Amino acid sequence: MEAGLIQRESIPYETIPAAGVHGVGLRHLPGNLLQLLRGFFKSRKLLDTFRPNVLLFTGGFIAVPMALAAIKYPSLLFVPDIEPGLALKSIARFADHIAVSAEDSFKFYSRSDNISITGYPVRKDLKRWNKQQALQLLGLKPNIPILFVFGGSKGARSINHALEPIIETLLQTMQVIHITGKLDWDEYEHKKKDMIENKVDPDLVERYKVFPYLHEQMGAAFNVADLVVSRSGASILGEFPAFGLPAILVPYPHAWQYQYVNAEYLETQGAAIIVRDGELSKKLLSTISEVMRNPYKREEMSQAMRKLDKPEAAENIYRLLKGLVFQSAKEGREQ
Repeated sequence: MEAGLIQRESIPYETIPAAGVHGVGLRHLPGNLLQLLRGFFKSRKLLDTFRPNVLLFTGGFIAVPMALAAIKYPSLLFVPDIEPGLALKSIARFADHIAVSAEDSFKFYSRSDNISITGYPVRKDLKRWNKQQALQLLGLKPNIPILFVFGGSKGARSINHALEPIIETLLQTMQVIHITGKLDWDEYEHKKKDMIENKVDPDLVERYKVFPYLHEQMGAAFNVADLVVSRSGASILGEFPAFGLPAILVPYPHAWQYQYVNAEYLETQGAAIIVRDGELSKKLLSTISEVMRNPYKREEMSQAMRKLDKPEAAENIYRLLKGLVFQSAKEGREQ
């Protein structure tokens, strides 16, 4: 996915062989280790050609070969989730400095003198719409509460399936923006037509806005939503605070505990409510209804979420990178 995004911006892009080793069975381990070795030599070749002034790592096993090959170069590790994964913990040993989204990340490191809280950077174009423009773009009305449900570009099947039997009940009192994800889009593409054929009031059907995914328009949905239901990947630490968006978070149950730790952080701050994936069918409707019919609760959650916003996050990371370049120049390190 990142390759497509970068190439659309005409930014030079190179791939590096890599593979995970944590939780991999013995059958696949030798092959994955060989991939990492290939990635190491490819990384060394790229370093010799590109000669970077500084390196920025943001995570995953894909970064490991380059981190190992670039020990002589100044580097910054940005940890997007509250808890670093195994690959990031490994890279942290070689990084000159570590940037984190929130203070709660400090407890996962043995030392804190080389860690800075930068916040999670958010794209500026997410805020290019005002509320009126966003409502018009999405075909929504200004006087009816709006629920935003999504699970990322691929979608969240358990959230989709939990939403389906309660959607008509929700539409009685609110509008719903539903991003199904591309994997489930075939199942929901004709959902509104099916609702009309089942004699659902057309005015209620019009309140249901369903999409496979929103790209440039994601900011419009964030802008108008009164409440969001989503997974709890790292981006929620930046995007939801930027819009002061109260959240019901459903951590992905098969991603170690990273998503749960992110969700727990926001819940502890009073900005979100956690619903376990296995409890969706029992609790999703009641939890949404409880928050949506209580504007005072939503406002409290919104204010708590907005307090976590760090709009200068990208600038903070830039300053750290620039500082590493100057520092390494003084020390005569490889450039």
